[in-house]
Amino acid sequence: MPNTDCPPKEKPRSWNASLARYREPSTARSVFEILASLLPFAALWAAAAVLTANGQWWGLILTVPAAGLLVRLFMLQHDCGHGSLFSRRGLNDWTGRALGVLTFTPYDYWRRTHAIHHASTGNLDQRGIGDVDTLTVREYQALPRAGRLRYRLYRHPLVMFGLGPAWLFVCQYRLPVGLMRGGLEPWVSTLATNFCIAGMAALLIWAAGPVPFLMVQGLIILIAATVGVWLFYVQHQFEDTHWSKGREWNYTTAALEGSSHYDLPPVLQWFTGNIGIHHVHHLSSKIPFYRLTEVMRDFPELRDMNRITLRQSLGCVKLVLWDEDTRRLVSFRQARAGSAAA
Repeated sequence: MPNTDCPPKEKPRSWNASLARYREPSTARSVFEILASLLPFAALWAAAAVLTANGQWWGLILTVPAAGLLVRLFMLQHDCGHGSLFSRRGLNDWTGRALGVLTFTPYDYWRRTHAIHHASTGNLDQRGIGDVDTLTVREYQALPRAGRLRYRLYRHPLVMFGLGPAWLFVCQYRLPVGLMRGGLEPWVSTLATNFCIAGMAALLIWAAGPVPFLMVQGLIILIAATVGVWLFYVQHQFEDTHWSKGREWNYTTAALEGSSHYDLPPVLQWFTGNIGIHHVHHLSSKIPFYRLTEVMRDFPELRDMNRITLRQSLGCVKLVLWDEDTRRLVSFRQARAGSAAA
């Protein structure tokens, strides 16, 4: 599990001052990163569709790297939502909206829910929007049998990383769930994105045919959605994460202790847009993704903080409940054992 030999925490103002110089994006670099992701994605999509249309089903293998590039495009959209990909807000927003059509994610709606996530991550008093639903051991034990079953099903790997990603990106994002009464913007965002997705789909079906479109686009979306949900899960659902409530909670502690450093191999780090350096991202979300590695280089004390390797991350799947006594995430089995011991 993660290395917990954490360095002393700097005061929030100290961290803000230390990281300020990394927050300035480079327009040329940002444009390059968009093109380096978008052009090969389009080429792989087209090649897979042409091969599939001509009966060469092995061409569907190309959907795997294409899905990786779609994950990267989502990370670019993610930076737009934080206003960190470009200096100008309008350029961030319209780039994010365009990318949202490719990722099936309504940009303005998602930006608002994600901002809530950043403002409340690790806060037991403000769970419910933009998070993986997490109960404490006491809350789970107080549920009736039907409630426990629902939570177990929700947390089951086949649901969390199988049905869940498909439902989230294909179905749930078609409406502003959670912000139904949040004003006009979430509705405009979701419905406009839906309209553009329908137009894009119609054009691609006309060009490639319905079967190649469904096979290629379906596989790319499902693979990318599953990877995306997995990344989001590992970023906060690890054994020594941080949850607190009331006056005990503060933004800097939640960022540094409640977000992981998912130390991925270089190729995967590129495809995921350095999002594994998540503790730094939560500490200062205005830092462009391509500058997060500079922070890790210049602040070596951050490298081993909450570090999780690819192999170690597999063990996070079983961690489903927050134990307020031991202050760590535990499995259902560990929660039962603790209850029996008490």
